[in-house]
Amino acid sequence: MRTSIAICCAVMLSAAAQAQQFQPQNPECIAPAAPGGGFDLTCRLTSRMLNETGLVGPSIRTTNLPGGIGAIAYNNIQAQRAADPNVIVAVSTGSWVNLAQGKFGRFNESDVRWLGAIGADYGVLAVRKDSRFKSLGDVVDALKKDPASVKVGAGGTVGSQDWMKPALVLKAAGVDPRKMRYLSYEGGGEAIGALIGGHIDLFPGDASEVRGQLEAGEIRLLATFSDKRLPGAFAEVPTAKEQGYDVQWPIVRGFYAPPKAPEASYAYWTGILAKLNADPRWQKARTEQGLFEFDMIGPDFDAFAKKRTADFRALAIEVGLAK
Repeated sequence: MRTSIAICCAVMLSAAAQAQQFQPQNPECIAPAAPGGGFDLTCRLTSRMLNETGLVGPSIRTTNLPGGIGAIAYNNIQAQRAADPNVIVAVSTGSWVNLAQGKFGRFNESDVRWLGAIGADYGVLAVRKDSRFKSLGDVVDALKKDPASVKVGAGGTVGSQDWMKPALVLKAAGVDPRKMRYLSYEGGGEAIGALIGGHIDLFPGDASEVRGQLEAGEIRLLATFSDKRLPGAFAEVPTAKEQGYDVQWPIVRGFYAPPKAPEASYAYWTGILAKLNADPRWQKARTEQGLFEFDMIGPDFDAFAKKRTADFRALAIEVGLAK
């Protein structure tokens, strides 16, 4: 037992020593989508708080690299920055959904180094403030009568996490989700604009993405895809489960590093994220943006990311997207 403790302490001290030896040069956070969505929020909020708390010495900048809900960024890292110790990339549950369906090309979940999570979000179903839909049941009834009569739009293509949310509701209601009329946008920001502009009827987005528009009265929420009602601005919104459709969709938000990043940089970034999650200033900022606590760092997050991706492979088969 003493030997095990000694080994454990030695490993921790070694990681701490490596982290102290490394300092990023011109650090960068890549948000793999257009401004305004969840990836962008993950990078900009985290970067701002890392700068304000002084956890990262050099100012960390955000770069938007949209395409394929993370696919372009994933491939760019592999091809051009596989050993870059100064870059971290935002990731979410949606990335694992697409990885599971082979939408990141020849790369899979073992081709990056998973750093850690900084919070969790939850799926929501949003409509315009003047929408004819007043409940989740109204939407299901309309889709049962004519799936093509309701325009659903969000970030990503068919099979993405935003598509999955209403698809699972339809599956629970006995409707083939593949008949749903789905319009694809590059990120949540564009899709929210399309909803408010009347180009789509439903937006299956995330709580953090829609909070501002909800509080401004621009949209209404028909449901949250959470186990229990969310607090604050979402307290009056019923869950899908309350309305007879037990569909839950938590969205984990975090980061990965390039696959060949040095061990010292991996130790540095995981250590920084652990310190950030423990900082009361971060916890306050996270809550204000509609994110909820989800602290998982290093090897635990690595195992979690790989398991979730495997789970989504099975789900893709279940909803008829893969064999």
